[in-house]
Amino acid sequence: MIEEPYRWVEAIANRREYIEAQLAPGSPIAALGYRDGILFLTLGQTRQKIFEIYDRIAMGAIGHPGDIERLRMAAIELASTEGFTRSAADVSLRRLVHYSLSPLMKGAFEQVYGAPYLARMLFAEVGERPEADLFLRVEYDGEIATNGATFAQARQDFAVLSGTRQSRESMEAFLKTEHTPGASFETALKSALDAWSIGHMALQTTDAKELPERAAVTKYRQEQLAHTGIEAGILEREAGRAIRYRPLLDKDLRALINE
Repeated sequence: MIEEPYRWVEAIANRREYIEAQLAPGSPIAALGYRDGILFLTLGQTRQKIFEIYDRIAMGAIGHPGDIERLRMAAIELASTEGFTRSAADVSLRRLVHYSLSPLMKGAFEQVYGAPYLARMLFAEVGERPEADLFLRVEYDGEIATNGATFAQARQDFAVLSGTRQSRESMEAFLKTEHTPGASFETALKSALDAWSIGHMALQTTDAKELPERAAVTKYRQEQLAHTGIEAGILEREAGRAIRYRPLLDKDLRALINE
């Protein structure tokens, strides 16, 4: 009887180690608030990683495609139910994540005889002004990280997602110095690509302590763009639009990059 709690703790530790290993290769995702909305961006060759959820809300995710789809559908169903029973304006990203998705993922993670969700998610909700944009990162165990100001950190106008903590922190360090909420779309696009490149470079090493030189980042970005596609979408800030989310085409983005 005494050993049971320790066995549970050991099982949780093993489960966490397994999930982290499964998520480690995931292609990073950057979400940046800019003057006219929020930009989501990643690079890849096959699977979709960026999705519309509801009106002002979008999601990016890395992990197992089946688990991502299950969580995406759960988020859409919850948001649609809330919008139908109340109103579209009442659908809140905070409610969606804090009261529904986070408890769902936490419960699955802690049930050691069941399968956990192999997924890490990034949500964004566009506000009327850049300072009202909300970003929430949800981990496989239900833990939530926000861009909002706390006693320990200042508010951020961006959020990132990656397969390892080192990669994520490298992307965040870059964007803290390079990105501003009043940036144009073109500037935000290039910052997002550089952040992705830095995050992806960090996935290839285990001992990176400093950000790479600008020339190295530019070279790496060009090499990756030569054989991968850009997946991106925006949440537009203009309140008069019936549909805020708009996917962006690879060819249109490449034209802007080369200007």
